[in-house]
Amino acid sequence: MPHIGHVRSGLNFDVLRRWLARDGDDVTLVRNVTDIDDKILAKAAEHGRPWWEWAATHERAFISAYDALGCLPASVEPRATGHVPQMIELMDRLIERGHAYAAAGDVYFAVASFPEYGALSGQKLDEVQQGESAATGKRDPRDFTLWKAAKPGEPSWPTPWGRGRPGWHLECSAMVTAYLGPEFDIHGGGVDLVFPHHENEQAQSRAAGDGFAQYWMHNAWVTMSGEKMSKSLGNTVTIPEMLQRVRAPELRYYLVTPHYRSTIEYSEHALHDAVAGYRRIEGFLRRVVQRTGCVGEEGLPGDFVAAMDEDLGTPSAIATVHTSVRDGNAALDAGDDEKAREIAASVRAMTGLLGLDPLSEQWEVESTVDEGSRTALTTLVEGLLEERQKARAGRDFATADLLRDRLLAAGVAVEDTASGPLWTLKDC
Repeated sequence: MPHIGHVRSGLNFDVLRRWLARDGDDVTLVRNVTDIDDKILAKAAEHGRPWWEWAATHERAFISAYDALGCLPASVEPRATGHVPQMIELMDRLIERGHAYAAAGDVYFAVASFPEYGALSGQKLDEVQQGESAATGKRDPRDFTLWKAAKPGEPSWPTPWGRGRPGWHLECSAMVTAYLGPEFDIHGGGVDLVFPHHENEQAQSRAAGDGFAQYWMHNAWVTMSGEKMSKSLGNTVTIPEMLQRVRAPELRYYLVTPHYRSTIEYSEHALHDAVAGYRRIEGFLRRVVQRTGCVGEEGLPGDFVAAMDEDLGTPSAIATVHTSVRDGNAALDAGDDEKAREIAASVRAMTGLLGLDPLSEQWEVESTVDEGSRTALTTLVEGLLEERQKARAGRDFATADLLRDRLLAAGVAVEDTASGPLWTLKDC
């Protein structure tokens, strides 16, 4: 199952995609699917399952997690096994240019033949270690594998150099070039992919004559106790587990609010703060709707635009959202419904571009409740909250706590905020 460290990259680049597309630009998002590699073969064998079924199961799990957290669908999600012809063509070009060679059924990229190697990661050529073992015919231990010769019992495809299967780096270059062309704008991924994966992608593509990515964006890790979240370390929190504890937009808020290049150190306290932050935004918008009716989406504050234009500065962008929420609640308290409604439209526009608009159809927390039931529920809850406020004002805290506990037992969580109590359905 994917964990929150896995999906952070998808969420970060979903926000980028939304921001780039806000003015009507056509954004093509390619999300490659590696459905054949050493790990897939090893795990499938360990669990006694076909490699293709193991790959497909985990692909669906990732798509489900992205969907649950509000990521827009990728323009295309190519699978490596469907693009072997493109890989063969890329290897042909590299061999012809003197940057690759075949040996005992394998094909290698000759690292020393490409002077720009290390430009992305800052690696020094004489210190490069690919993590690959020595092999027959390999000319230089720094050379990395483009194509692996077939082994008994493993899947394989025919090539001019013999049957085999692709190396990870080759797969990604071939697939992205097939859909975005020889040169494209942005390549993204986790910081752990900078070397060797992204360095090797760039080297093989540019050595073949392609411009490849013009910009690189790398998101930082989600860590726990200072360690990268990883299944091998047993310190993961899966998406299904998280969605049993917090709602999907609250988890999305937690993961997209920090700057994409900042490490997120997972903690229950930080998660709780994120939930409270999201609910403050949600509470303001629902107050406006209750007072004024439906609210549109328009008006981006200059501070929000400047923050997002400055390397996707989501922390400052979210701070602008909360400043607007405070101003909007103050307007409501002062009886200026028109101003509050205008601010609410701006808050919806901002949160919509972050995939966090609480009033969007996707995040409608009471979507399974019909309008009549919703009205009745609101009336009952607001009545109890009014009683609770009177008890608090009279310093009858025992009664106030009893009313809060009654609501909680009924599945209604209450948070006391500067603008009054905010209630939400606990297990939506």
